[in-house]
Amino acid sequence: MAELLRNPRVMEKAQREVRQALSGHGAVTEDRLAGLRYLRFVIKESLRLHPPAPLLLPRECRSPCQVLGYDVPRGTMVLVNAWAIGRDPALWDAPEDFVPERFEAAEQAFSFTGSDLEFMPFGAGRRICPGIAFSQANTEIALASLLYHFDWALPAGRVRPEELDMTDSCGLEVRRNAELLLRPIPRRVRI
Repeated sequence: MAELLRNPRVMEKAQREVRQALSGHGAVTEDRLAGLRYLRFVIKESLRLHPPAPLLLPRECRSPCQVLGYDVPRGTMVLVNAWAIGRDPALWDAPEDFVPERFEAAEQAFSFTGSDLEFMPFGAGRRICPGIAFSQANTEIALASLLYHFDWALPAGRVRPEELDMTDSCGLEVRRNAELLLRPIPRRVRI
């Protein structure tokens, strides 16, 4: 929601998609989410910039190898920094910008399966998160509901969208340092 508030163009586009797809329905249900492509791009872009866990589960090097000119002996604990990979300028154009459209051209290429090593918010390989489908379904229905039933605004006089503090606090999970205070404006849905 913080990224959507900071980027009104993206918020408007996502709300338009959700409201057009669900027009005439009183509630958001899972079976109505199938055609919401842009909503999925928004979620992927959010996960690229703010992965649930900044460091993936530790791995152990099974055999000696060399990574970027460094010798990695067998038995070394290796940590993968998913947060840094998602912001690497060698992998992403304008890596600090929130641009869901970047997933449009490569919709099938960037999945949550961990096969794309530049996008792995849930890990990869044998230790990939087993709750990906559950997480994706819950995030989609929650975000679609928030966008469908409400317009959102920042409290008047507090902060402008471009001034939102997006500094992350990294621990076992990534979360924003600052609280996000929003004003929901209920939308009347015609059935």
